Amino acid sequence: MVVVLLGSPGVGKGTQGILISEYLHVSLISTGDLLRNEVREQTDLGKTAKAFMDKGELVSDGLIIEMIKKKIKREDCAGGFILDGFPRTLSQAESLENMFSQDNLQLDAVFLFDVSEEEIVKRLTGRRVCEKCGTVYHVSYNPPLREGICDKCGGSLIRRDDDNEETVRRRIEVYQNSTAPLINFYKKQDKLHTIDGTGKVERIFKKVEDILEGLNGHN
Repeated sequence: MVVVLLGSPGVGKGTQGILISEYLHVSLISTGDLLRNEVREQTDLGKTAKAFMDKGELVSDGLIIEMIKKKIKREDCAGGFILDGFPRTLSQAESLENMFSQDNLQLDAVFLFDVSEEEIVKRLTGRRVCEKCGTVYHVSYNPPLREGICDKCGGSLIRRDDDNEETVRRRIEVYQNSTAPLINFYKKQDKLHTIDGTGKVERIFKKVEDILEGLNGHN
């Protein structure tokens, strides 16, 4: 099964992606994580991408598409996968369709998570990430037991460079300009499912689960 997750940064795509991945037993492909790995390893792609990411702008289509192509051909994606953070533009969506037709793949569902701008700003500026294991916390909603220290591995918690308010608002604006056209694109294909992304994680996932169960092969 192949699923795409849409929504502005901070709507909870990553959290829901993990739950959907466990439910469907398929790989979760997060373009954000792929890019951050490239940045961490200081590859040429990572250095180019970082300049875009630090300004809250979208990384160029060519770089992203190259990464996705490489990833979906791996063995762990043979049984299906979830795309979190891709496609982000209409041209990326069209490139994805071309990739799928070449590899004889089919997109089953697109989930759009909807959250207000003010709630997103609150979520992202309060987000803290473990430097070592990547576990995500929030100063208000999900604080660690000891301030600044990861419960799981004892690593230091940091605020990502792009989680300051100015960059967050810029990312939301970029999303609305570039990604919003995808909503109509997938609506026309009758694959779009809009989910209210506020409230408890479990309640949000229950809505996703109900839709997945209703799709062919998951009754």
